[in-house]
Amino acid sequence: MNDRSLEITPALKQINAGTKLKLQARRRRKNALAITLSMLAMAFGLWWLLWILYTTITLGIGGLSLNLFVAATPPPGSAGGGLANAIVGSLILVSLATLIGTPLGILAGVYLAEYGQSSWPASLIRFINDILLSAPSIVIGLFVYAVMVAHMDRFSGWAGVMSLALLEIPIIIRTTENMLKLVPNALREAAFALGTPKWKIVSLITLKASVAGIVTGVLLAVARIAGETAPLLFTALSSQFWSVDLNQPMANLPVTIYKFAMSPYAGWQQLAWAGVFIITLGVLGLNILARVIFAKK
Repeated sequence: MNDRSLEITPALKQINAGTKLKLQARRRRKNALAITLSMLAMAFGLWWLLWILYTTITLGIGGLSLNLFVAATPPPGSAGGGLANAIVGSLILVSLATLIGTPLGILAGVYLAEYGQSSWPASLIRFINDILLSAPSIVIGLFVYAVMVAHMDRFSGWAGVMSLALLEIPIIIRTTENMLKLVPNALREAAFALGTPKWKIVSLITLKASVAGIVTGVLLAVARIAGETAPLLFTALSSQFWSVDLNQPMANLPVTIYKFAMSPYAGWQQLAWAGVFIITLGVLGLNILARVIFAKK
């Protein structure tokens, strides 16, 4: 074969250059279209978020007062009152649910990442955990209602705690497992080479290395359950009076907001917006705290 036949002629070079220019122009158009659509989608989402925040702030600030944090919920049609019993009730329910759900979630996540790994029990646990992660909260509430409330013949704070804990556990399990998997295996192998027992490797190396991510997951789980209403409607219900007895119905912010917002009384509606503002500030604070902790680590 003649070597000249292998040479690229100027005409062929021009054709190739023209093809490349067309491909580059097409890619630039597709890129510009994709960026434009992405920016529009972001602007659409931010618009609704800012609108929700603006409405919450403008209507919620009007109901803020010292009485809101020291007085119990008022009876229908009466002026004044506050949300002190609902705020205290929510703090108790969320705190106890976190105390129950956090150790169970972390232990299950440690088993999946460090011990079970690809075994069939671990695969089954992951499958069930994925179902619980996507399950509507009202389903969890109905489950606890059937298991606890129906057998106890009364609504109770303990039932509300269990429903919130069941919502929190899957999030902590997933976060703990993912954070532990990010720890390099070289750390585990080095510890094994020095004769360190498995339990010490987990407690002193892998958990310590991933503590920031696990704490972040716990805080995000708390932020999620703080505003859940559906499971509490079937478990803790609510109470108009001061009560810290977990064996009886307990006041809480989500259900109180639901009842007051649906009422025809202007005073109750203003208290509902104040409660929404308080929950929004609490969830926003937890998210900011989680990001700060994760950034420092």
